[in-house]
Amino acid sequence: MQGFGDRLAAAVRRCKTPTLVGLDPRFDSLPAPLKVGRDGRRLADVAAAFETFCKGVIDVVAPRVAVVKPQAAFFEQVGVPGMAALASTIGYALEKGLLVILDGKRNDIGSTAAAYADGYLGAGSAWQADALTVSPYLGADSLAPFVEVADARGAGMFVLVKTSNPGGGLFQDVADGDGPLYRHVAVHVEALNAERASQGRYGPVGAVVGATYPEQLTELRSLMPHAWFLVPGYGAQGGSAADVAGAFDVDGLGAVVNNSRGIIFAHAKDDRFGDARWQDAVDAATEDMIASLRDNTPAGRL
Repeated sequence: MQGFGDRLAAAVRRCKTPTLVGLDPRFDSLPAPLKVGRDGRRLADVAAAFETFCKGVIDVVAPRVAVVKPQAAFFEQVGVPGMAALASTIGYALEKGLLVILDGKRNDIGSTAAAYADGYLGAGSAWQADALTVSPYLGADSLAPFVEVADARGAGMFVLVKTSNPGGGLFQDVADGDGPLYRHVAVHVEALNAERASQGRYGPVGAVVGATYPEQLTELRSLMPHAWFLVPGYGAQGGSAADVAGAFDVDGLGAVVNNSRGIIFAHAKDDRFGDARWQDAVDAATEDMIASLRDNTPAGRL
């Protein structure tokens, strides 16, 4: 069975871009045509709008990019109808040939971590995600069940290492004699990958490293040569293509760069399109990001 690291590399090479489109639906921000006849106070109406919207985004980006990242929180906020919409969105993305990273930042210990891993990861699981974002705060034994399931199913995981938010340093930057906490997490991620990357350059255990900390991004690339990076913080949070250049290896692999609001809600910012042509705005924003990453990072070598 081909591992997640190799599957992601093949998909990125095929599309020739590391662009990752985040699916973060918010009812108030949806294009007006998708809200017609739907009551924002009714969970079923909101969930239906989210599903229609996300599938519409997928229709546009599937020919261009390798991977999408649904944010579970926005679907969970809408209760049971929202979770059904999430499941349908994941299934639709997979049908379109996309890899799916579910952004849920899950974890726990023992049997609970094992249940998360079994429920979310890989073909045959309840959610069928190709990968899941995971918190490392509970330690190595909490990550082990995810690694085991990833190995068995050709799935992956992305461990929070250095996040893009301004407050992340409160804990992540606390240092001892061996450096800040985020370096300790990075060393563990690399150790998990080094023994699993014999057939390819990258293992199944990725790292979340924010675009808003470009120096640490470069530092962590050298510490984790066998880890795929999921890079948030591009666009709306202030990260630029130049900021994420250090995430890549010399061949332009090793990172997927997330853009959510800047792509899916581009209709609200681009006067050429507006609500009626919201999918055209998504297409244009996606192409702009692809071009920027191609011109300003090693991804241009793909």
